[in-house]
Amino acid sequence: MTDFDLAIIGSGSGNSLVTPDFDGKKVAIIEEGVFGGTCLNVGCIPTKMFVYAAEVANTIADSARFGIDSSLDKVRWPDIRDRVFGRIDPISAGGRDYRINGDNTTAFLGHAEFVARDTLVMSTGDRITADQIVIAAGARVVLPPAFEDALARGVPFDTSDTVMRIDEVPEHLIIVGGGYIAVEFAHVFSALGAKVTLLCRSGRLLRRSDAEVGERFTEVASEQWDVRLFTEATKLTRTAAGVQLDLADGSQLTGDRVLLAVGRQPNSDRLGLAAAGVDIHPDGRVQVDQYGRTTAPGVWALGDVSSPYQLKHVANHEARAVAHNLVHPDDLRAFDHRYVPSAVFTHPQLAGVGLTEEEASAQGRNYVCAVQEYGSTAYGWAMEDTVGICKLIADRDTGLLLGAHLMGAHASSLIQPLIQGMSFGQTVTELARGQYWIHPALAEVIENALLKLDFS
Repeated sequence: MTDFDLAIIGSGSGNSLVTPDFDGKKVAIIEEGVFGGTCLNVGCIPTKMFVYAAEVANTIADSARFGIDSSLDKVRWPDIRDRVFGRIDPISAGGRDYRINGDNTTAFLGHAEFVARDTLVMSTGDRITADQIVIAAGARVVLPPAFEDALARGVPFDTSDTVMRIDEVPEHLIIVGGGYIAVEFAHVFSALGAKVTLLCRSGRLLRRSDAEVGERFTEVASEQWDVRLFTEATKLTRTAAGVQLDLADGSQLTGDRVLLAVGRQPNSDRLGLAAAGVDIHPDGRVQVDQYGRTTAPGVWALGDVSSPYQLKHVANHEARAVAHNLVHPDDLRAFDHRYVPSAVFTHPQLAGVGLTEEEASAQGRNYVCAVQEYGSTAYGWAMEDTVGICKLIADRDTGLLLGAHLMGAHASSLIQPLIQGMSFGQTVTELARGQYWIHPALAEVIENALLKLDFS
């Protein structure tokens, strides 16, 4: 048995908890997968590096609209892949080695389970105790019954954990799912040469987005990919050419590869939390209060294993708060989940923060909406943009923004001044007229949308 001051389960955002406050103390970091967590290895960072390559390919393919004749001669997928992981893999390995050889850290490369509130047993055979334990174990891919059956029968399929390391772009990729992971990979593989079929159970893609924006995106997506709504796979079968899917309507679909992308679930069910007295929500998330404390004294949680937002920037924010709270029990810092933004790096990009129009209506808010098209601005003319929009929702009584939803080029960056305005309580008038907006930058679509809001 080894005693530690702090034990951290997970090496993603949890890895940042080892602050100078723990110099001279003993810290255990436990990781059963690849060191660095989801974002670094199989999530945000590698996917966006692939997305950038896809954007370059799209730019070439679309150049004729601007009077530039060009052709995409070849996509060297292995070179794209190796550029991505040639950068990422050394970072992961370096982080692992740093914690293994750290002055005050010990890395346990295996699975951990609670056997008591302060005691963990490892798959490596180690048994440790810690004064404080942080659960930052992340989440994993959801496997619907048809895919659990396929896995048991040895029928091949990919997930976001595996698809970025394949050896070549498939001729026909079938993606099961209609959320952000599904549409990001649809963009990547279609831009790089694959035929993409997207199977979505609901009536539109990105069903958690604002309905108007989601419906517009579904229309645009359907022009790029074979989008099949209200469709569910019931069985997978290996074929000589790839994989066959039996669909709920009785039809069949075949492709070279199948990518499952229907969501991720917290890893809480694998940690023996009952032995520690740690409660979970019905959806599997670890229960925490506003400071990151679980129902067990001295046990904390953060990130995808506990947060309602499976977003790296949220996990990092929660990690900063927990890092402070671990060593300042009399000066706790709360999580700030008021205005959590998100972005989808597909084609076109989407970004959102705050309430959707449906949520504002359900809450009985006295609200007003405005929709401004990218194509109404001078830079939008330059881009020949026909799909980009900015939709704003504001409180008619206070003049404050309630929500912002963008679809179009650079949406993930354009939304930032609106996030800032909401976070610091600026009114629509203050946002629109309290600063200069560079002309003719694309950000003018934000300015014009703010000015379009009618509070009369």
